[in-house]
Amino acid sequence: MTKEQKDNLFILIKSLSKSEKRQFKLYVGRLGVNEESKFLKLFNILDKLSVYDEAVILKKGIVKKQQLSNLKAHLYKQILISLRLNPSHQDIRIQIREQLDFATILYHKGLYKQSLKILDKAKNLAISNEEKNVAYEIVELEKIIESQYITRSISNRADELTIQAKELSLQNVLASKLSNLSLQLYGLFLKTGYVKNDEEFQIINKYYHDRLPKYDINKLGFREKLWLYKAKLWYSFLTVDFLSCYKFASKWVDLFYENKDMIKLNPVFFLRGNHYLLEALFYLRQYGKFKETLSKLETITQEKWFPLDDNNESLAFLYIYNNKFNLHFIEGSFVDGLHLIDEVLEKLKNYKNRIDEHHIMVFYYKMASMYFGAGDSRKCIYYLDKIISNKSLQMREDLLCFSRILNLVAHYEAGLDYNLDVLIRSTYKFLIKMEDLYEVQKEFIKFLRGLGDIYPHEVKGEFTKLHKKLKEFENDPYQSRAFLYLDIISWLESKIENRPIGDIIRDKFKATTV
Repeated sequence: MTKEQKDNLFILIKSLSKSEKRQFKLYVGRLGVNEESKFLKLFNILDKLSVYDEAVILKKGIVKKQQLSNLKAHLYKQILISLRLNPSHQDIRIQIREQLDFATILYHKGLYKQSLKILDKAKNLAISNEEKNVAYEIVELEKIIESQYITRSISNRADELTIQAKELSLQNVLASKLSNLSLQLYGLFLKTGYVKNDEEFQIINKYYHDRLPKYDINKLGFREKLWLYKAKLWYSFLTVDFLSCYKFASKWVDLFYENKDMIKLNPVFFLRGNHYLLEALFYLRQYGKFKETLSKLETITQEKWFPLDDNNESLAFLYIYNNKFNLHFIEGSFVDGLHLIDEVLEKLKNYKNRIDEHHIMVFYYKMASMYFGAGDSRKCIYYLDKIISNKSLQMREDLLCFSRILNLVAHYEAGLDYNLDVLIRSTYKFLIKMEDLYEVQKEFIKFLRGLGDIYPHEVKGEFTKLHKKLKEFENDPYQSRAFLYLDIISWLESKIENRPIGDIIRDKFKATTV
């Protein structure tokens, strides 16, 4: 099976709505000379193709092979210009940039007063919408103009602009330091996952505090607070402090509810904040708050005022459905949650060019877990194989690790033990390459390696021994994280009590919500 070719221009065209395609053709046709242009013909060809095929394009005879690259680049640029002119894409940032462009043109024409008037309006708009980087750019242009055209009606104009530039510069530097720290911590999380011992905690703790800039919370604006809460959230995630995760994710989300205009201006950050809040509540098993937060998020994304463009729509799907899976995991309602799998698979077809492969693999892990909890081990194995056999993807090590462990358990459950020894060896080889395994993982692998030497009537006793050993790690701040990927303890209890794992988890859920 040949791999489908990826082409940026083709993906862009396929992402266009009917109205965007119609506007592009109107934009191209604004001058009669463009109506039969080669780039419009190329657009029509690509629009009709279901998959990108260069041979089909060349067969049409509109362009030679050596000219195709330039024609595609020209078409790509024209589509972007057309999209920029589309009212649906005219957000505050584009409006401010447009005003800055107009002011720059007027300045170069020597129309200083007109330029300053536009800049003043654009600056106020930028500051009120927390767009302080472009506000700083505007002030710098105002300073240049004022140095050539002195507005004598305001004698302290130079001092005013100097003070404003300094304030904006300090705020931008602070926001930059906080955003850098947030991104660096996120990068560490993707690379190493959660800390597993005191030594790792000390390294992360020093890294964080060495880079955290000094600040006065009372002097921070919306943007600076947002980056501060993000940095503190990632530090909390890395150090497995889920209560702090909840605290700072709540502050992040509340910041938006206190500044509702910012939801429309920064919908991506609003969606992400809610996702991390839900993740923290899931880890803390706060069922009531989790359900309420998920319902509120889904309701808001369906409001007419919520800016649901292509990007926001795919992110809303990603975060809402991930947490719909988690809701069933908390409840232990695995069979009831199976309908989500078909829904997600269908929606993934629509979002395949907008959701990265890592997040698709996370969905597959959740699907596998749902089938495992519902007692369908073969379907569980089917989705785990999609993760394990994906050799081109650099995923988080902990997700790959637990995919392989769950795969072993599912094979055992399904009675597919004819090649269990081979699976155990390959899983063990994979795990020893990981620098720091959880003790939970080590004990479980040790148990599985010894299964072949245990008589059938002794298996239940061995399950009981392992259960007792793993229970010691259940409340360990470093080791308990392992149970969130795979509830090994509930599985062992299901084997000991000879009951479905779904029933075990459901009984635990009911006991905590009474």
